[in-house]
Amino acid sequence: MITNIGYGSLIITFVLSLYGIVAAIYGERKNLYRFVESARVAMLLTFPMLTLVALSIITLLVTQHYEVQYVYNTTSQSMPIYLKITALWGGQSGSLVFWAWLMSAFASAVSIRKWSRDRDLLPWVIVVSLVTLAFFLSMIIFFENPFQRFWASPGSREIVAMFQPAGTQLLIPNDGRGLNPLLRHPGMVIHPPMLYLGFVSFVIPFAFGIAALITGRKDDRWIRLTRRWTLVAWMFLSIGLILGSRWAYDVLGWGGYWAWDPVENAALMPWLTGTAFLHSVMIQEKRGLFKRWNMILVILTYSLVIFGTFLTRSGVLSSVHAFAQSAIGPMFFIFIGITFIISLALLIKRWGDLKSEGVMHSLLSRESLFLLNNLLFIGILVVVFWGTVFPLISELLTGQKVTVAAPFYQRSTAPLFAGLLLLMGIAPLSAWGHSTWKTLGKAMWKPGLLSLIVLLGMIISGVHSIGALLGFWLASFAFFITIHEFWRGTKARHKRSGENYLTAFFRLAARNRRRYGGYLIHLSVVLMAIGIIGIEGYQTETQAKLKAGESIQLSGYTVTFKSLAEFDTNDGRNVARAVLDVSKNGKNLGQLYPRRDYFYDSQQPMTIPGVRSTIEDDLYIVLVNWEQISSGSATFKVFHNPLINWLWIGGILLIFGSFVAAWPDQERSLQLERKLASQNSSVVPVSSSD
Repeated sequence: MITNIGYGSLIITFVLSLYGIVAAIYGERKNLYRFVESARVAMLLTFPMLTLVALSIITLLVTQHYEVQYVYNTTSQSMPIYLKITALWGGQSGSLVFWAWLMSAFASAVSIRKWSRDRDLLPWVIVVSLVTLAFFLSMIIFFENPFQRFWASPGSREIVAMFQPAGTQLLIPNDGRGLNPLLRHPGMVIHPPMLYLGFVSFVIPFAFGIAALITGRKDDRWIRLTRRWTLVAWMFLSIGLILGSRWAYDVLGWGGYWAWDPVENAALMPWLTGTAFLHSVMIQEKRGLFKRWNMILVILTYSLVIFGTFLTRSGVLSSVHAFAQSAIGPMFFIFIGITFIISLALLIKRWGDLKSEGVMHSLLSRESLFLLNNLLFIGILVVVFWGTVFPLISELLTGQKVTVAAPFYQRSTAPLFAGLLLLMGIAPLSAWGHSTWKTLGKAMWKPGLLSLIVLLGMIISGVHSIGALLGFWLASFAFFITIHEFWRGTKARHKRSGENYLTAFFRLAARNRRRYGGYLIHLSVVLMAIGIIGIEGYQTETQAKLKAGESIQLSGYTVTFKSLAEFDTNDGRNVARAVLDVSKNGKNLGQLYPRRDYFYDSQQPMTIPGVRSTIEDDLYIVLVNWEQISSGSATFKVFHNPLINWLWIGGILLIFGSFVAAWPDQERSLQLERKLASQNSSVVPVSSSD
């Protein structure tokens, strides 16, 4: 019954999406607003219908309906209830349902806003949103149905189908295979939803951008309407990337946080274009520039979102993050091609209408530096995209899949990231319209002097690597300039209002959340850069086979193997757990317990490192292998990761800064509404018949 309800709701949602597309186009072409309104209601109804679909899957997962293929593949009796619920996005078909559910939620949220001033955009926002939703629903219904069940024929041959084939009976296994152990980490409870939220949110700015192209709107209204949507999308995608890095660090057991894996890259690429877009829209708002460029960026971001989903689910590239080989890959590729070509055709058609209203007068102006910032982001995108698709290109041309290793990405992107750090320091000090070296030098000499003192201190402390010194100097330069900007604003408000400095600071930030939230994000990037420089430049590692009582040394640490125990747990695991004593310079620091968990249901292992974390470094130990308990020997891999925790501290600050920047500013919103209300020339008149 539950499977039929869920599948029926899925079909109804698909029909609603198709109806909404047709009704919106017909209503717009015939100037019959009631059809557009009908399409809007249809888009609203997709959310409750897909909620019913998602709840049906969750019910099947929790109540252990192993006759359903998806339930059998992703759950088992030994799994706790929270993992059974999160198994909704633990497999291919369930994750597609979850993606579509989020898409319907965002589309519905957009449809309930006031549309009186933007009625010309509404039909096309509906069309773009529902076309995307309908595509994902078609992939679920025709290729990745989560409600298919096992049927047994008289010859005991297993059949997987939605409805009962003739001459078969329902086959109900006693237990399921269980979720992939790598997905049972707490981080994976939050990481995929954050990525999906980021991906789905970026569809909304794209829908408004395409609507503006179709209707020929020349103003920047669509930018203002979607600015917060874009910021929210960027925030969720950033959280997803940070959580994914932490998950990789905690679970994969290789001592790092980012492997330039194809699926990691698939999430990074839309983040790069989205970050560039967030910077360049400010130029369009302030100076009327970059209209064409912003439209290109929003089209690129949407295309990369779909491309990333394609890489994750098609199985065309090998990745620990990707799902298995699937038939949906070609359909995704076709959809990406069609949407990109249509978007490009619309852009070319309206190219003349998107001419900038102003010009750049100075190479050192803020808009010029923001343009350079954008070009650096696109440069990183080109490197990442080429490295990601190169295995596909090599296989197509030579028949052999040649992968690109991490050093390629590191060497190619390091100068570009360094340039971004430098611009992050200089750009806030430049003025709109015109700046000179003299004015910039006057504004930056104090932060620059402090950063040089830091550089000198690094040299005295024994840091001699040119790359590390440059990186730390750039990070400190950007840090001091950002702090100086906070201080300048706070000091000015203190003089003007007489408030104490702390009150002045908080009220200043509250009145301009977007600006000072951005500064917090800049500080977070600096902290993350320190962590990245530390682990990338100074990570050391060693590996040794030890008997009980033997030790291994690395970077001043001494690790002594005490014992190893192997035992079964009540939740269906076989655990091999080592006990290690850790000391440094003769001082005992406690014990670490690296282990390997083997899950009987899925017949897969998971490595859990033992980690000792401080603000200075991490000692990271992996249990690689062991012999019979009686022999008392085991092999360990030990990593020393300097400054790595600054990466996580910066990640937390980035999340906080994103919330600050995205939080609605009531006073600013009222001012904006008054300004927009006065611009009647861009308002589309609404007839009484509507």
